[in-house]
Amino acid sequence: MLQFKIIPVTAFQQNCTLFWCDETMEAAVIDPGGDFALIESAISENNLKLTKVLLTHAHIDHAGATHKVASFYNVPIEGPHKEDQFWIDLIPEQKERFGFSDADFFKTDRWLNQNDIVTFGNIELEVYFCPGHTPGHVIFFHRASKLAQVGDVLFKGSIGRTDFPRGDHPTLIHSIRSNLFPLGDDVRFIPGHGPMSTFGEERQTNPYVADSVVS
Repeated sequence: MLQFKIIPVTAFQQNCTLFWCDETMEAAVIDPGGDFALIESAISENNLKLTKVLLTHAHIDHAGATHKVASFYNVPIEGPHKEDQFWIDLIPEQKERFGFSDADFFKTDRWLNQNDIVTFGNIELEVYFCPGHTPGHVIFFHRASKLAQVGDVLFKGSIGRTDFPRGDHPTLIHSIRSNLFPLGDDVRFIPGHGPMSTFGEERQTNPYVADSVVS
């Protein structure tokens, strides 16, 4: 069975998420944006064996500690989609702009695409390509527990920003409506920031993507 722990990191309080298989205790960390000590502590406290780093996208608050975590645990990096190489190349510039002192450039070991599967222990996560916030954003879905980690695509009551370079508002709306909502109203999701919600709640109440506001 999938277990998870949300670890808010950096001044942006980004929801770095630790996923693990409670049968094998193998784990993956999604979006290690920073605060390496907090991530290391959560892995240690739960007696986990980290086997990979997963990335939804390459904005620095989600990817800043990727190199440090992958190097420390000697694990591969999977994700995001190849279109976010654009943002990985900008890690030094992002580091300077946002004051991330220990963020480093990294090279992903596996680009992810629509309908790919990532695994750790006995857990399989489905990958959905959801551009708009960034050009290479992906999300991870565990069908058995109806749980998704959606990065900065969708939030409780809001959606991801599209005013950064290569952001696109209509593309983001399409990603949410065509890739996320069909997974089911009862799916809980962990957003990149803030509290969890369900796709059903957002379909009813989200002022940007609710059924009543998007034809």
